[in-house]
Amino acid sequence: MDELLQSPTLWGLLERRAVLTPKAVMLIDGKRRLRLTFAQAMDIAERLAAGFLARGIEPGTVVTWQLPTGLPAFMTALALARLGAVQNPVISLYGESEVRAVMARNRSAFLIVPGAGERDFPAMAVRLQDSLLIRPQVIVMAGELPQGKPSNLPPPPAEGDSVRWVYYTSGTTSEPKGACHTDQSLMIGGRNLARAIGVSPVDVGTVAFPCAHIGGAMYTTMLLASGMSAVLLERFQAADAVAVFRDHGVTTTGGSTAHYEALLAEQRKQPGESIIPTLRVISGGGAPKPPELFFAIQREMHCTLTHNYGMTEVPLIAAGAAWHSDQQLAYSDGGPVEDVEIRIVRADGSEAPSGEPGEVRVRGKGVFNGYTEAALNGEAFDECGYFRTGDIGLLREDGHIALTGRLKDVIIRKGENISAKEIEDILYSHPKVGAVAVIGLPDPIRGERVCAVVETREGLPALAFDEMVEFFKAAQVMLQKIPEQLEIVDRLPRNETLNKVLKHVLRERFGG
Repeated sequence: MDELLQSPTLWGLLERRAVLTPKAVMLIDGKRRLRLTFAQAMDIAERLAAGFLARGIEPGTVVTWQLPTGLPAFMTALALARLGAVQNPVISLYGESEVRAVMARNRSAFLIVPGAGERDFPAMAVRLQDSLLIRPQVIVMAGELPQGKPSNLPPPPAEGDSVRWVYYTSGTTSEPKGACHTDQSLMIGGRNLARAIGVSPVDVGTVAFPCAHIGGAMYTTMLLASGMSAVLLERFQAADAVAVFRDHGVTTTGGSTAHYEALLAEQRKQPGESIIPTLRVISGGGAPKPPELFFAIQREMHCTLTHNYGMTEVPLIAAGAAWHSDQQLAYSDGGPVEDVEIRIVRADGSEAPSGEPGEVRVRGKGVFNGYTEAALNGEAFDECGYFRTGDIGLLREDGHIALTGRLKDVIIRKGENISAKEIEDILYSHPKVGAVAVIGLPDPIRGERVCAVVETREGLPALAFDEMVEFFKAAQVMLQKIPEQLEIVDRLPRNETLNKVLKHVLRERFGG
């Protein structure tokens, strides 16, 4: 892989890339076929930054922006980075109540929204102005975008260790929390991702997930550091996405487990014929990856699946890489990355040895600077400065990390700790199962009972309870781990960011 560019700030990285490969393509609008080179992106972002400055956005100004994946969103992020504003990206799928909750916490001075989309964003922005204690100024990105003379701009930020990004957690199990990031903490994740995928200037990637997700800033760093390009899609609809990716010669794509599954489903419609002939690696994270999914993609799509482990607070903790063995890629969540230290901690606070599960805790330059609400930080970090992820995992003998579940996701059945992920991985290998979530439900006799909620694979009959039990027995699983309850659903409930399954919704639905 070509040497990755480095810089203290995101804007400095764009400046370096624009000098090195000014005419190379950075961004491709997948629907409109518009292409921007690195030099063009820098020019547009500078003029946009001057336009924002004229509207009152200065270094340190807190700005929330809610824009769908596309060129305006990327240019907005770069323009705000040029100014040194504190930006708070919010995914465009969030509804008005969710945006209000974020802005009330974040106390933003500005709100940037699109002029058109699936709903009336400008009207929503006006209602938010009227309902928030701190009334934000609204900038609508429609028609002629704000522009100004770059000569009017103040000097760009020179250091990358100040908080300039606030990302709110998706709030699938609790109230959203604002994670504070610096340019450096985000860029470390992006560089580590570039190393793991092994990208170079000839690669063509994709951003078909919400770019206001923390993965958007990581991907921007990867583009600038490596000189590769990316195809942008506002929405991921598998059949449409495959056609666009094939048309542009995409070499790497991904997002989350749901994206992997959708691409594999498209491939199965055309067995024996590669749907994206140029594709060499699928990469992503954000949700558990069943081992069988790795082997299915390798076998049927003839490319590699490299799954990663990260979160809003720590964009990349571990990553699968193309040079890792099949066993490592299928059965682990990647090897530790640079600038992130990992500890596995037992319930009593002692460090667990290799092979023993415990809570995953991390510290280092790739970790966020704490939450916007300082009161949350005492519980979030331990006495040694490690962030408590809330994930349960183990370090294997080869140094790779394997996640086994969440602290809140352990099912305690008659005193026996049961990993939901272990049961999910087994069920996923059944040919009738398209997707699965395993939850613990209150039970007067057992304490908790194991419930499997299954999406049926398209075109096949639903899995029957007795059939499921026999499948587990054939896999020689201890009887205590076999689900006592099986529920078949048309679609598992998921959040809007990376399609994570909302297990608390399932517990509410089936807990009675």
